[in-house]
Amino acid sequence: MVPHLITALTGPINELEQRLLESMPAIERWFRLEWMEHTPPFYTSVDLRNAGFKLAPVDTNLYPGGFNNLTQEMMPLAVQAAMAAIEKICPEAKNLLLIPERHTRNTFYLMNVARLMQIFTLAGLNVRLGTLDETITEPTDLSLPDGSTLTLEPLIRTRHRLGLKHFDPCTILLNNDLSAGIPDVLRGLHEQYLLPPLHAGWAVRRKSQHFSAYEEVAKKFAKLMGMDPWLINPMYAVCDEVDFQQGTGMDCLQSQVDAMLNKVRRKYKEYGINEKPFVVVKADNGTYGMGIMTVRDAKDMVDLNRRTRNKMSVVKDGQEVSKVLIQEGVPTYEQINDAVAEPVVYMIDRYVVGGFYRVHAERGIDENLNAPGSSFVPLAFAEPSQLPRPGVKPGASAPNRFYMYGVIARLAMLAASYELEATDPDAETYT
Repeated sequence: MVPHLITALTGPINELEQRLLESMPAIERWFRLEWMEHTPPFYTSVDLRNAGFKLAPVDTNLYPGGFNNLTQEMMPLAVQAAMAAIEKICPEAKNLLLIPERHTRNTFYLMNVARLMQIFTLAGLNVRLGTLDETITEPTDLSLPDGSTLTLEPLIRTRHRLGLKHFDPCTILLNNDLSAGIPDVLRGLHEQYLLPPLHAGWAVRRKSQHFSAYEEVAKKFAKLMGMDPWLINPMYAVCDEVDFQQGTGMDCLQSQVDAMLNKVRRKYKEYGINEKPFVVVKADNGTYGMGIMTVRDAKDMVDLNRRTRNKMSVVKDGQEVSKVLIQEGVPTYEQINDAVAEPVVYMIDRYVVGGFYRVHAERGIDENLNAPGSSFVPLAFAEPSQLPRPGVKPGASAPNRFYMYGVIARLAMLAASYELEATDPDAETYT
C-alpha cells in the first residue's frame, strides 16, 4: 500500500484522483496479480508531473540517488521493504557490497549512500562500500556534512566473485547507473546476485523502451479503470541518427515535434483544456537531467544556438547523443512557497517507501526541474488525527492524496519490470 503523506495539493479532489481512491481494492488486487507474473526492480524512483487533468511519470530511475531526501520517519518503511526484497532474492544473505557512483565530491549524493547503508544495516546485513574508481587502491575515508564518514574500498575480483579484502558478499547492490559502460569487473558474476542487473544500466537501457512498456501498462490499467489511458500516459515518439553538433537528423526532429504538438492539441481540444501544448526532447540514454530541452514550436528546432546544441549533444560521463525521445510535455501545477514543484516517489521492491518534492524557483511549469538550483522538500506523514476514524461520518477524515502518486509510480515500476524482461540478454526463450 501507499503511506499517508501530506502533499502540496489543497484544492478539491478532481475526477481522476476520486476514481483512483474509490477503486483502491480493485487497484491493489490488480497490482498483486501483476507481481505474481513479474519481478519488480530492486529499487526505483519515479518523477511525476501533475497537471490536474493529467498525471504521468516523466522519468523512471532504477538507481535512485536521493534516499537522503526521505524523512527519518520513513526509515521503518524502507527497512521493512529492504528486508522483504533481500529475503526474496537471497534469504541466507549476510554480507552486502554496495557500489556507488564514481563521483565522490558530491556530498548530497554521498549522504544518499550513507542512508542506503543505514537502511540495509538495519535490515540485518553487514554493508561495505566498494568503488569502481581504480585510482583508489586502499580504504579511503570520505567526510560527510553531518560529521560522519564513509569508507570506500578497492574491489577484489576473483574468477566468478567480487568482494573486498576479507569480505565475500552474497549480494552486490549497484547505486551506479553505468552511464560510462559496463566495467569488466562486473561481468560474469554468476555466483552472486547483482542488483539491479547489468542491462538496467544506461550502457544498455533506453527511455524509449521504458515508455513503450509504460504505454502497455497504462492501457491495461486504464481498461481496468474504464478510462482513457492518455490521462496517465505521456505520448512519445523517437528520432534516430540525430547529431546536434553537425545538425543532421533535424528534419526528423522537427517533423516529430510538429506531429506531437498537433496530437496534444487534439487531446486538449477533446477535453476542453485551455493550455498551450509543449514537448520535451530528451536524450534516449540520458540521466541526471542532462540532454533535455522544452520545445513549444517546431520552428524552434531550425535555429538552435550553439549552447543548446552543446547541451543536447553530450550527457553524463561524456556519452554522445544520437537518439532522442520526443515526449508530450506535462505541466506541473504543484507549488511550494511559490516555486514550481514535482513529486518524486521512492520504492524498494514493490513497496512505496516515501517521497519528496523537487522544487526549482527559476523554472516554469513546463520546464525540466532536475537542473542546477533545484532543491528537495521532504514529505511528512499525515497527522494521526487525519487517519480514518470509525464511527465518524464519511468525509470527516482526509483522503490519502499521496495514494494517487503511489499508484502511478507503481505503474512506472511495473513498466520497468516489463522493460527489463524484454531486454534481458539471458532470458530463457520458450518456443
